[in-house]
Amino acid sequence: MIRIGLILVFLLSWQVFWPGDVSAKPQHGFAVLGSLKYGADFKHFDYVNPDAPKGGRLRLWYNGNFDSLNPFILKGRWAAGSNPFGVDGRLLTFETLMTGSGDEEDSFYGLIAGGVEIPDDRQAITFTLRAAARWHDGSEITAADVAYSFDTLKAKGHPAFRILFKDVTGTDILGPRKIRFNFAKGVLTRDLPATVAGMPVISKAWYSEHDFTKTTMTPPLGSGPYRVEKVDPGRSITYALVENHWGKDLAVYKGRNNFRRMTWDYYRDRDIALQSLFAGKIDFREDFTSRNWATKYDNIPAVKEGRLIKEVLPDHNPSGFQAFFLNTRKAKFADRRVRRAIGLVFDFEWTNKNLFYSLYRRTYSIFQNSDMEAKGAPQGAELALLEPWRKELPGEVFGPVYRAPKTNGSGIIRAELRAAKKLLKQAGWLVKDGKLVNGKGEGFKIEFISYSKLFERIIMPYVRNLEKLGIAAKFRLVEPAQYQRRLQEFDYDIATFRNSSSLTPGLSLRNAWNSKTADMTGGRNYTGLKSAAVDALIEKIIAAKSRDELRHATHALDRVIMWTHNLVPQWFKASHTIAYWDLFGRPAIKPKYARGILDTWWWDPAKAAKLGRE
Repeated sequence: MIRIGLILVFLLSWQVFWPGDVSAKPQHGFAVLGSLKYGADFKHFDYVNPDAPKGGRLRLWYNGNFDSLNPFILKGRWAAGSNPFGVDGRLLTFETLMTGSGDEEDSFYGLIAGGVEIPDDRQAITFTLRAAARWHDGSEITAADVAYSFDTLKAKGHPAFRILFKDVTGTDILGPRKIRFNFAKGVLTRDLPATVAGMPVISKAWYSEHDFTKTTMTPPLGSGPYRVEKVDPGRSITYALVENHWGKDLAVYKGRNNFRRMTWDYYRDRDIALQSLFAGKIDFREDFTSRNWATKYDNIPAVKEGRLIKEVLPDHNPSGFQAFFLNTRKAKFADRRVRRAIGLVFDFEWTNKNLFYSLYRRTYSIFQNSDMEAKGAPQGAELALLEPWRKELPGEVFGPVYRAPKTNGSGIIRAELRAAKKLLKQAGWLVKDGKLVNGKGEGFKIEFISYSKLFERIIMPYVRNLEKLGIAAKFRLVEPAQYQRRLQEFDYDIATFRNSSSLTPGLSLRNAWNSKTADMTGGRNYTGLKSAAVDALIEKIIAAKSRDELRHATHALDRVIMWTHNLVPQWFKASHTIAYWDLFGRPAIKPKYARGILDTWWWDPAKAAKLGRE
């Protein structure tokens, strides 16, 4: 996986640190809170095979459906490979000015832009575009395209663009292939060079003839290594490698983009998709269902014979934060004691033992699986960041770090139920005739929504525990499109979501936790959190000038958010559980911070012939 702009725009954020004695002169890249691993004359990344052959057709799967190939607006459900979250960390048909590497925490190297300049005051960034950079129709990518991309995405794109580009005041076109981005004075600017370096570039000419604000099944003109070849709306999409792609010999692309075609078939049922893998209709699958991984592979003849391979890959990335998100915009969740009570009766240990085959660990941090997790009690610089907010924050923030209650896994949680009932009583909720009601006699009702039927078996035991408190809880399965709409409009009680975290978090935290995004349609502040302390700590993270400063600030933010009890943390594993047919060659080195499969593996004709594949 190579981290490029669209992952930055929606999931990741980076801060640029340039020492004060660095002058503004063209560079091949820049690092974030560190230094570049690869010099200006590097030939390829260390984790690729630069001589990897091109060929084969990789068949994949995706859950749900899609109805748009416009990945830049709020409307529609984007197709795999053409959405702003990318595939395996990449967008296939569009490119960005610069791109990252899979074996560094936070570096950028030239892609569309061959050179970058950042002045000492860090109030701007200037890109010089490669003369060879081309759209798929052969026309040149120009500075006018880059300026148009910025203006259009900020004014008309997904709301997340407006948040990220808020402090980018505009652009100056300095030549046909040279453009400067200017930053607002008096704001934290070190995040902004990386943000614009990761901005997707779109064609001004193409969008002059097509409405940017509309969903479409017509593939927009791109410049990436792949183009859309075939679309069966809602059912499948196929991408073909662009022959003689303008950037195929760039150091950042060498040894990558090796499959001649990639097809995603859509399945509404995950179990049917798994059977399609066993039947040879899918070539690769990462399995996120512990029951499947533990019970459904080993008796398959192809697995026993070594034709279908199971493998566990280490994952050194922050695991992200998966949780039940409580919608605190609703009055019933306004009291922190109520939220804490709801969290107390989720029996993870029983769930892990009986449903997950003990393959997972309990999540306890928004920066799980990283050195950004809070630990112990706050001290030193971390405590200093929290002190100004002591009156606003719960007292627990200044004590031991948050940990969810741990049961014995038997399913008997009397102590947790007693504690939850006590909290609910303190918050004004009492049980009458077996129902939890408030002073007005209104019953307490909770609806869990999900687009995956697999979550029903996980949520229903939780529902039964909530019912023991007198809460009328239920699980509702909704269509993926409806689920997305309800999330965008905050029309839910509790929803499951995975909030990804980058190796160097920054601007994306505003979208996930800042007060200003709590009521923004399409925003990712799903709990509706509004906290001046959280807002301030996010800015401290963005302002961090060193890894130590970053860790102090993330520890403090982690501590504060976990003690809000706005979320009921779920589970994680620091690995990728994958299954694939023995069709591929792969480099000797796996990129530390990526799976690398779609990006660096290649089709092996000899292996394919043994399996009867072309």
